[in-house]
Amino acid sequence: MSTASSPLARHAPWLMVLLTFIWGTNWPLFSLAVREVSVWTFRALTMPVAGITLLLIARAQGHSLHIPRQHWPMLLCSAWGFLALWNVATTLATTLIPSGQAALLGFTMPLWAALLSWLLFGERFSLRQTLALLLGIAGIVVLMVPAFAAYADAPLGMFYGLISGAGWALSTVLMKHRPIPVPVSVVTGWQLFLASLPIVAGALLLGDHAWFMPSATSWLTWAYIMLIPMLFGNLLWFLLIGWLPPKLVSLSPIMIPMVAMLSGAIALDEPLGWQQWLAMALSASGLGLMLFRGRGTQRTAPAK
Repeated sequence: MSTASSPLARHAPWLMVLLTFIWGTNWPLFSLAVREVSVWTFRALTMPVAGITLLLIARAQGHSLHIPRQHWPMLLCSAWGFLALWNVATTLATTLIPSGQAALLGFTMPLWAALLSWLLFGERFSLRQTLALLLGIAGIVVLMVPAFAAYADAPLGMFYGLISGAGWALSTVLMKHRPIPVPVSVVTGWQLFLASLPIVAGALLLGDHAWFMPSATSWLTWAYIMLIPMLFGNLLWFLLIGWLPPKLVSLSPIMIPMVAMLSGAIALDEPLGWQQWLAMALSASGLGLMLFRGRGTQRTAPAK
């Protein structure tokens, strides 16, 4: 799906830091994005446009948009398990519980990925990898404990957050072990477009049915989310899946909810106390442990 010869591949850890910042700061924007429209309408407006735009860019670069028939089941599973489920479930979660708490539930992905890698492919973590995973999970637990009251008041928010993390993990594990041998921009564009189909159908049934002109703030928020976190962020994520070792791919999103917590505190005045700082220290330690190990032995996907 990606090539080891790409000049950007050697900068993969730093690109993961960039993606962490982009996706982490995106969470507080959800409350603005759905201020005037429903979750379904917001996603139905942005996802198909992002997918079609990326496919047009790939075609302009001379890439074929053809996906071999045998890879369509994997493409659909990844698109609907990650992008469709993730985009709807996480946005619904932020309408029920604070954005930072929704983020940390969605980013239980590393735990789900470790479990699915073991169940589906028999992978086992080394002692170092296990310690890194435990440090990251400890950071998430530190944040979850004070939030249990909010989850008790809004159990659907907790469910949406957890199921989004599980769907993302399934897609990541499958795409890492069963890559699709076409350019990443083509794969990502198709995934965004295919994921938008059930979301558009849901918007027709459950979305807004009154026509009106949204405010300039809504338009700007939708445009930013569509172009930066959704289009560029997902493209970068699928590139990183090919460039980074499997265990590091699974662990790398651990820091994203910490950035979401910081940005939520700045933008929405959400809590930022000793639990948040301790959680960030634990998660950074776990990710640093994996990065220190991986930089000398980093593996990339074979060239296609």
